[in-house]
Amino acid sequence: MRASPKRLPALLLGTALVATLLGVGTLASAADPAADSPPPAAAAHAGHRMVASLQASGDDADGDGYIPAVPQVTGVTPSTANPPPRYFHEFQANCAVSHTAPDDPIVYPGQPGRSHDHTFMGNTSTNAHSVTATLYGGATACKAPGDASAYWMPSLFEGDRKVLPVGPQVIYYKTGVTDYTSVRPFPKGLRFVVGSPLQSAAQFRDHPGWVEGWECGDSFKNVDFPQNCPVGTQLNLRMQAPSCWNGLYLDTPDHQSHMAYPVVKPGTNDDVCPPSHPVALPMIEFKMAFPVDGDMSDVRLASGRGYSFHYDFFNAWEERTLKAMVDHCIVGGLQCNARGYDETHPERGAALDEQYRLP
Repeated sequence: MRASPKRLPALLLGTALVATLLGVGTLASAADPAADSPPPAAAAHAGHRMVASLQASGDDADGDGYIPAVPQVTGVTPSTANPPPRYFHEFQANCAVSHTAPDDPIVYPGQPGRSHDHTFMGNTSTNAHSVTATLYGGATACKAPGDASAYWMPSLFEGDRKVLPVGPQVIYYKTGVTDYTSVRPFPKGLRFVVGSPLQSAAQFRDHPGWVEGWECGDSFKNVDFPQNCPVGTQLNLRMQAPSCWNGLYLDTPDHQSHMAYPVVKPGTNDDVCPPSHPVALPMIEFKMAFPVDGDMSDVRLASGRGYSFHYDFFNAWEERTLKAMVDHCIVGGLQCNARGYDETHPERGAALDEQYRLP
């Protein structure tokens, strides 16, 4: 049973409503010279976001855009506890690029070729028809075989040449709240979109998931691509995902409102989940490195300018493996690699064996 009936009439599926639901507001204003209007491909991608969601496909059997969690997690109060301070509480999911395709199983489920081009990491089978059952237990380009999750982002181009990250990319799983001991694993099948291809430069800069923007060499905190990157450097980007869940839905029509970023507890410096989204989950952080340098004038994303960067996550971890990593590294206050091993605390052991599997 759903927590409440929530169906949206078709006449409300305009781009303006989509932008509002995505939290991107209006498009860039003329007062911001760096914030050009998004290209037609990006506008089409976001403009059909709700329409794509409201089609019966995959895990959303009735096509209303809401995929309820089973069971739903209710009765949770956001934790305001202060456990012993730990500088780190994280682990890495090192996942390489597996393929690219103009598919998006979250935004355009069951509609191959509908999206702008995406670069996929992790699960090697991800395509427009991917659902929880097809991803779960599948082959993966992540170091841990138990992580069959799908991760994707708009492809990056230099002119007409597609530039793919080389080797395992760093995807952090960390705490977003002060009480790191309250973080629990992702529910199976949870999915969400971080950011929007329609966001302006200012909205990208002010996004709660902003970390350092685009950087290379000594140039950092760039909203758009730097004009030039020193030869031999790479173009890097870091962006964090929301980590507080409402406990009710694995997806919602806008692919974002079931998730929220932590907020600061009034009168303190503590980060807590808001009452509307009380369940603390790992905070994913993309740390991507693209092998491109020199003149950056021809560099673009499939979704548009640099500030159109966004990414998607579809959880398909094997449950026991993810729980072991979360409990050992995040709840345990460690800085772990993809095995769940903290080299500064060898006495604590590792969550996984040398083959990155549960022992």
